[in-house]
Amino acid sequence: MARRLVEHAPSGEWPRDDEVGTLTLPYDDRHRRRVRLTTDQGDEVLLDLPRAVALEEDDGLMCELGGWFRVIAAAEPVLEVEGKDATHLARLAWHLGNRHTPTEIRPNVLRVRQDHVLEAMLNGLGGATRRLVVPFSPERGAYHGHDHG
Repeated sequence: MARRLVEHAPSGEWPRDDEVGTLTLPYDDRHRRRVRLTTDQGDEVLLDLPRAVALEEDDGLMCELGGWFRVIAAAEPVLEVEGKDATHLARLAWHLGNRHTPTEIRPNVLRVRQDHVLEAMLNGLGGATRRLVVPFSPERGAYHGHDHG
């Protein structure tokens, strides 16, 4: 029977001494409520949270019977873009936002998933792009976690 992961705690708010394993997950698999997962140690677990949670690097997931699994953001193919200056980078960010593109905002650069159409657009707008394989953690929407109840 798979262990159930029933509680989430943000990085720094769970007992690291109680870590029993890790889960390496790409961005698309880090916003879940209930799903079967395979740990980095090869064990099957059931994520079974009361509500969907956006999991970030080093967050903890508590097992129903004790112990915690640490979340690791998987390396993914991304496109990093640099602008000529802060205003140019803001303009590039606006174009990405206008296309509802998940975007990670980092010091002096933006990151998006690799996409040849976006790459052509960003280069056409004067951005300097490079392809990387790194963990991807785009900004969450302004209403992420907002309770409408």
